[in-house]
Amino acid sequence: MAKKRERRAASRVDHQAESTQRASREKSSGSRQEADRKRITTTTATATATTVLFLVVLPAISVIIYRKLYAPNTSTSSELPYVHRRGLVDADINYRQVLDEHMKTSENSSLRNFKNPVLAYITPWNSQGYDMAKKFSNKVTHLSPVWYELKSQGTKLVLEGRHNADKGWIAEIRRIGNSQILPRVVLEAIPVDLLKKKKQMNKAVNLIVAECKEMEYDGIVLESWSRWAAYGVLHDPDMRKTALQFIRQLGQAIHSISLEQNRSQRLQLVYVIGPPRSETLEEYDFGSEDLRSLGDDVDGFSLMTYDFSGPQNPGPNAPLKWIHSTMLLLLNGITGNRQKVSQKIFIGINFYGNDFIVSGGLGGGPIVGREYLSLLEQHRPQLQWEKNSAEHFFLYSDNQNVKHVVFYPSLMSIAMRLQEALSWGAGISIWEIGQGLEYFFDIL
Repeated sequence: MAKKRERRAASRVDHQAESTQRASREKSSGSRQEADRKRITTTTATATATTVLFLVVLPAISVIIYRKLYAPNTSTSSELPYVHRRGLVDADINYRQVLDEHMKTSENSSLRNFKNPVLAYITPWNSQGYDMAKKFSNKVTHLSPVWYELKSQGTKLVLEGRHNADKGWIAEIRRIGNSQILPRVVLEAIPVDLLKKKKQMNKAVNLIVAECKEMEYDGIVLESWSRWAAYGVLHDPDMRKTALQFIRQLGQAIHSISLEQNRSQRLQLVYVIGPPRSETLEEYDFGSEDLRSLGDDVDGFSLMTYDFSGPQNPGPNAPLKWIHSTMLLLLNGITGNRQKVSQKIFIGINFYGNDFIVSGGLGGGPIVGREYLSLLEQHRPQLQWEKNSAEHFFLYSDNQNVKHVVFYPSLMSIAMRLQEALSWGAGISIWEIGQGLEYFFDIL
């Protein structure tokens, strides 16, 4: 599972949503594909007619967001982030503006504008992420390099990935800032073997804890739910209970260890969860009952609110309304202090985009920042704001006259998602920081 996802940046497959993506794409049959193509066409046809409305309403929205995000922390306009002083956080932007400004940020790169926790993923195949982590380390509370996999090897378990670990980079991060290092560990081990054998469960916990101690990590980010769902483990109530018990056991073991650099602080466990793909929770979905079950033993939940669309259903990467409804569904049934629970959630924000084919068949997939800039240089497109999803997109035709639609994050789309996170008291998780544009960090 992890290998498929990790090839995404290198071979156009991205983070953590393979099982849910697969389920979504299998449901997208001929009639839906046709409907999706019509939707893209309709969006294009109506964009010109609604431009005036966007130009009037959305800059006002930008000002409101901007005041909520920054007003408590600034007294003069000169203290605002560079991108705000330049008026770049707006629905009305153009390709030339992006090309000219994308590498420009505030002189003080250590000032945090978004005060809630920020978890940033980094992948070994995208070295720019390591550089961005160093440059903007003070804007990020948790750094999660994608380094480890726990695998079955015959009847044994092995933890692979130490060769990815960069001790020099870790030392530099700790020298220049306070970001905590929580490498991601994906459970690739055969779920039935792992969860049905107490000895295997204990071995898995011991391997992970030992690696944290030896490498002096601040904890880990654990990913397993989507793989367990793909194997059908979560459909069995007893196996589901065992799976949750394994996570609790790991959390308790991790919390028993003090940080080497700060004995008063314990190691942390962040758990990766996928968003529901329907208006009601399916039996394999992670829901409010699971949140309650793990609440005392897990420090945070990395919610993958991206990959809403795919080649079979082209469209926005993560519609804002969908993010909001996902949070509602996830927290439904939480009684008492709901914000205490929502504060543990890192709402997912994608720093990658998608380039989809919308004529002459279906296809396409994820793009990263440099590919996005190349498309802007080559096609000089009109950037349009899609208000229902709160995302920018553009259309172009390639050398074979095949039409494409490109959705890629913008300062405005990111700012609105930061505001959504603040409304819940939640943090954010970014997949992944090497795939974005440098000025994205200016509003964090």
